[in-house]
Amino acid sequence: MNRHVRTIDDVMALLDDLLPAQPGDWWDRFYADRTREVPFFVAKPDENLVAHVESGVVKPGRALDVGCGPGRNALFLARNGFQVDAVDISTTAITWARERAEGLDIDFRHGDAFTTEGSYDLIYDSGCFHHLPPHRRVGYLALLDRALVPGGHFALTCFTAEEGTAVPDADLYRAGLAGGVGYTPDELRWIFQDLAEVELRRMTEEPADSPRFGKDFLWTALFRKD
Repeated sequence: MNRHVRTIDDVMALLDDLLPAQPGDWWDRFYADRTREVPFFVAKPDENLVAHVESGVVKPGRALDVGCGPGRNALFLARNGFQVDAVDISTTAITWARERAEGLDIDFRHGDAFTTEGSYDLIYDSGCFHHLPPHRRVGYLALLDRALVPGGHFALTCFTAEEGTAVPDADLYRAGLAGGVGYTPDELRWIFQDLAEVELRRMTEEPADSPRFGKDFLWTALFRKD
């Protein structure tokens, strides 16, 4: 008797149908009006990223900005000696980022960051991870395993459980992602357990006139690949 054997890709496609990530054209609409009062539209780097670089914990090297949006963190990295590749699913965001680059040597790419090839000393995520359905963490972790060099750092900001949707993963396939998934510190430690934790804390709230971006409804984490 012939039986259909489901591959991993079959299962992923089925789960994508149940709980798809926001498509690129949704993000194009999100970034279309640059005058909207969205905190991270302003070209300020994340306060935690600035702290890691200025302290010397993260040293200049090759960096990948995952879900770079209009490029605010990519610009900071390039200005501080990093060779930067920056990827986003939104063509509108990439166009805006390139306009902001002011002649900086940054490779802004439109596409799926999970397919990125190459090796990086730093992989940075300022808001992509918390918009992923749970099953897409597999591809995310595969990117870190493949592209992050030994001794390299992975850093991210993501929603706290108070800010994002904080229900068990299985329930997300019934309720949806809403504005994004909220995490606890222990959940982040479990997901990224193959990396060594350097720091995990709330992002520092920055005043409006600060040159850095900071909102305390976000976690900021730094991990190292040993």
